[in-house]
Amino acid sequence: MRAAVFLDRDGVINVRPQGRYVTRAEEFEFLPGVLPALRRLTRSGQQIFVVSNQSGVGRKVMSRRALTGVTRKMLRGIERSGGKIRAVYYCTHAPRLACACRKPRTGLLLKAARRWRLDLARSSVIGDDTVDVAMGRAAGCRTVLVLSGKQTRASAKKLPVRPDKIAADLSAAVRWILQEASE
Repeated sequence: MRAAVFLDRDGVINVRPQGRYVTRAEEFEFLPGVLPALRRLTRSGQQIFVVSNQSGVGRKVMSRRALTGVTRKMLRGIERSGGKIRAVYYCTHAPRLACACRKPRTGLLLKAARRWRLDLARSSVIGDDTVDVAMGRAAGCRTVLVLSGKQTRASAKKLPVRPDKIAADLSAAVRWILQEASE
């Protein structure tokens, strides 16, 4: 069984629009430093997955087709820069449905772990919100909270679920994960 790195999307990989969703490919914008960080993680041999709540589909704010377009743009950009995302897992349900795949529940991680034979105890979750940290903790993963999305250093210190590491952005999170893997 292999270790993996699970990434949230908005606020970790791309700019998180204030108070709304990325609803079209044209709105998708990589955060600074993300592409080199993903290339470095890929070259290290890590299996990389995206796990993200995308309830805009369930709320009828965007279509599945639009989400597919956003995902294609993201994957093309990452692949062009030398990175490789093994698979993308989204929860597209509206929050009121209380499904097993909506973070902080672990359904997305468990689905990926079964499909790809992953060892969650040796894996890491990188996110920008408490739901990412809670999901990772519940699944037995190491957790990294990045400050490039929803949280500030001050708010991160007050979270009810503490991450293993607080990092400025994905680049810093990747450095920490690779350092931990080498020790």
